[in-house]
Amino acid sequence: MQFTMKKHTILLCSLLAVAAPALAQSHGHGHDSPAPAVQLAQAAAGRPQVEALVRTVDKSAKKITLKHGDIPNLDMGPMTMVFQVQDPALLDKVKAGDTVRFTADKVKGAYTVLTIEPVQK
Repeated sequence: MQFTMKKHTILLCSLLAVAAPALAQSHGHGHDSPAPAVQLAQAAAGRPQVEALVRTVDKSAKKITLKHGDIPNLDMGPMTMVFQVQDPALLDKVKAGDTVRFTADKVKGAYTVLTIEPVQK
């Protein structure tokens, strides 16, 4: 059986038309997954904002120490503790001594700040 270039092209296009959608779905490369900033906002949605005092900011370790009030979604009472941050850029917004409002959740087993904003005095 002899194939011409035109027949090869038609065959290849046919195979791609059938296989491409299946590959995109099976490998999670669809275009419906949101960007990281959108994922962060979605993760914080519905979480209560908690007021806290920033004790320390450790940008190199991507951690922040907060003296916080009750965090209902984590069933956690007021205390001072170290949190990881989901996005290291959050730490550029605050410094030790700032009063802030933040949202937090448990992400991959670690207590993590999802959003944080200084409270205007």
